[in-house]
Amino acid sequence: MALKINFNLKNIPSYAKVILSLLPAVIIVIAVIFLVILPKNREIKALEVKISAQENEIAKDQAKAAKLPQLTRENEKLRQRLTELKQQLPEEKEVSSLLKQVSDLCLRAGMKISLWKPEAKRTHPSGIVYEIPVRVELSGSYHNLGYFFSSLTKLNRIVNISEFRLGTPKPDKGQAILKINFTATTFSSVPESEIVAKTEAKPAKGVKKKK
Repeated sequence: MALKINFNLKNIPSYAKVILSLLPAVIIVIAVIFLVILPKNREIKALEVKISAQENEIAKDQAKAAKLPQLTRENEKLRQRLTELKQQLPEEKEVSSLLKQVSDLCLRAGMKISLWKPEAKRTHPSGIVYEIPVRVELSGSYHNLGYFFSSLTKLNRIVNISEFRLGTPKPDKGQAILKINFTATTFSSVPESEIVAKTEAKPAKGVKKKK
């Protein structure tokens, strides 16, 4: 028994006809959205992220480039300061000439040197410089002493005065003559080869030397 379906557009309600007429356009629009627009949007967002990252990198590089002259000037100042410090810390072979300078300053100040005794050098706790002390005994007036210390501060090398003692003034030709004792300590840089050798010889923390 055959089933007969009598389909007549005239029997379809008007709203259904409108829906049927719009359906192909809706399907096309949905297809375009999913197949074209959404992938393009994802690609656009990915590109925007990359562009933003590149712009950040460019901004960082521009900031570094802007700071380059300042960093160059600061580096030059540090190098100059390093040169000054090296001049203040002579090599050990130059210490004798420095000590002679100090001795000459004493004499120019009118001081009389009764003791000038260099002692054994010792390594500073920092490990990068040697301390070279000299025990000194002088005699002279307050004026002579002031002139000597004033001249000492003008040296471009480091000389520390410690263990300073003044004796009781004694009159001599209308002046009060003092007996002065102190230790003058200068410094010399430890050669880099010695620093490296000591570092290599020192065992690492927690590691015992083999007997």
